[in-house]
Amino acid sequence: MEDKLLRAIGANGAIRAFVAETKNMVQNARTLHHTSPVATAALGRLLTAGCMMGSTLKGERDLITLQIKGDGPLQGIVVTADSKGRAKGYVFQPNADVPDKYPGKLDVGKAIGQGVLRIIKDIGMREPYSGEIQLVTGEIAEDLTYYFAQSEQIPSAVALGVLIDTDTSVKQAGGFMVQLMPDAGEETAERLEENIAKMPYITDLYDMGKTPEQILNMLLEGLQPQITDSRPLCFHCSCSRQRVEKALISIGAEELEKMITEDKQATLHCHFCNKEYHFQMEQLQELLESAKTK
Repeated sequence: MEDKLLRAIGANGAIRAFVAETKNMVQNARTLHHTSPVATAALGRLLTAGCMMGSTLKGERDLITLQIKGDGPLQGIVVTADSKGRAKGYVFQPNADVPDKYPGKLDVGKAIGQGVLRIIKDIGMREPYSGEIQLVTGEIAEDLTYYFAQSEQIPSAVALGVLIDTDTSVKQAGGFMVQLMPDAGEETAERLEENIAKMPYITDLYDMGKTPEQILNMLLEGLQPQITDSRPLCFHCSCSRQRVEKALISIGAEELEKMITEDKQATLHCHFCNKEYHFQMEQLQELLESAKTK
């Protein structure tokens, strides 16, 4: 099954909702980064949130970056998503581990610890928009709910989950996000709260075989759900050798000369997809010539 994101409205536009299924994306991230189960869960939650938030971007080149920095063993997570359902991310310490909260329940909050959540939106303006909050629980969904209330003044409910199988692969992953628009009445808000209160965990719903459409109908039951968009999701890194060459040229002739003299080669590593790009001395000399003519 392909990963998918649904966008919808309810109560004649007074509610907007997002439901994401991200099992393949999170499994792909786990494979690329060789993450421990708790690191997989933390990264998977943030990737899912990034996809839902990225879908609100308008422009082709717009990007949203979610950064968490904490004093727990994971140290931090970075996720970047675009408006086309593509996201990428990494954990600072992918092998970090902490004891489970209780059997079968990973302690993501403890692994992240205390710290900050920063959201950066690059929407083609001179300066990207940036909002920051102190982490509330480190469990990510609650922190995002608090972020929306504080930084964007949007009453929201966010649920994120990653279910790890006995072989440490990703069994289920996904999330939902529902937001009340300014014209939402009290009755609408109360009905939505009731619906959310009786819903099982998002990963349990997927484990029961529920589809994103069925989950959306449960979320907006009695609130006239209308799907406005459905799109595939994937883990996607845009790095390439050409981009890395441009980056090396941009550091300038002096730095490249130093690299050639001291190291006689260079290896650049992409944090997002773990790819390595190797440059021999002759290749660096070619790049040096390009840097000199700039």
